[in-house]
Amino acid sequence: MNAPIQWTLNRMPAGHDSHLSVMALDEVDKARAFHRSFPQYAPTPLARLDAMAARLGLGALWIKDESFRFGLNAFKVLGGSFAMARYIAGEMGRDVSELTCGYLTSPQFREDFGQTTFFTATDGNHGRGVAWAARQLGQKAVVHMPKGSSSRRFDNIAKEGAQVTIEEVNYDDCVRMAAAEAAGAEHGVVIQDTAWEGYEEIPAWIMQGYGTMAGEAAEQLQDSGRPTHVFVQAGVGSLAGAVVGYFTNLYPSDPPKFIVMEARAADCLYQGALAGDGTTRTVGGDLRTIMAGLACGEPNIIAWDILCSHAAAFLSCPDWVSARGMRMLAAPLKGDPVVTSGESGAVGMGVISAIMEDGAYQELRDALGLDRSSRVLLFSTEGDTDPEQYRKIVWDGAYPAE
Repeated sequence: MNAPIQWTLNRMPAGHDSHLSVMALDEVDKARAFHRSFPQYAPTPLARLDAMAARLGLGALWIKDESFRFGLNAFKVLGGSFAMARYIAGEMGRDVSELTCGYLTSPQFREDFGQTTFFTATDGNHGRGVAWAARQLGQKAVVHMPKGSSSRRFDNIAKEGAQVTIEEVNYDDCVRMAAAEAAGAEHGVVIQDTAWEGYEEIPAWIMQGYGTMAGEAAEQLQDSGRPTHVFVQAGVGSLAGAVVGYFTNLYPSDPPKFIVMEARAADCLYQGALAGDGTTRTVGGDLRTIMAGLACGEPNIIAWDILCSHAAAFLSCPDWVSARGMRMLAAPLKGDPVVTSGESGAVGMGVISAIMEDGAYQELRDALGLDRSSRVLLFSTEGDTDPEQYRKIVWDGAYPAE
């Protein structure tokens, strides 16, 4: 029998909400305008799973499909590219609204600005997004990946022209490595969605970049009614903080219930919520999980502040949960669209199916008020970014639920 999903309701004292303004709607609008300036830009689909909603006993179920984002198969490019633009704007004494893709890719920009090296740590998707954006803008990128990283994800980053390595340390140690190298390099800057004391501005910009995805989803739902529940996955928590912050600002008087999901091997936010004192916790070790994009053991302090005040529950999810979600989305019920969702993208589908179908989670289902009137929004944050692993799970049944 596989390990169950562990969960805790949010009983932490409310934070000061000092970082909710990071995801103010006008700040997200700046990010959306920047992303729209790229010729590759188009809103990603919002898949409506009506048959699955009926089967699970829900009123509606939607999943934002980020496998179409900029041709990069994942949402991460939204954050890195906008943070790079904000950094460049600051260095040039200009407003980010002036830095369209057309200008940033022009010879005039290179003459005006010169060249910076952007350093980052990644499981793959963030690093690929930073490398892609750096190449588009005529900048340099150095990317460090943790041990056990996929060779396919390594190759995808290298193809974008970045200097990339796989290190014999975990993700959080790669972050420290990237930060140290950036500090010692001429015209070096670290682009990381992990925030710590003294490094908060760039992670805030990255979160605002993620707001493009949340804003698109909200617009796509205008004719269907707002969600009552939003399930969002977390590594360091930047995506979760961005989504929760955006929808809290969008619906300040009656926000949805927010459920944060992590990989069991790297459940730092869950551990903090379980302790219940409002203080962050860290998780060390190898952080081995198929959900490579969630294998982060040290929380983003900006996101933590938002989640402490606004998340309803925190879940710690074994790998089988994501694997089940991948298979369900790849082989949908009749009438529902296929969604190609990778390991870090499908955990929400696995979670909502377990909560609604398994009596072991009746208490959680009741606590969250999930029933036939519920309208649930999920985010598939990546497609098959590691095709071989994807086929092992979807075709061959790796990581079964029983």
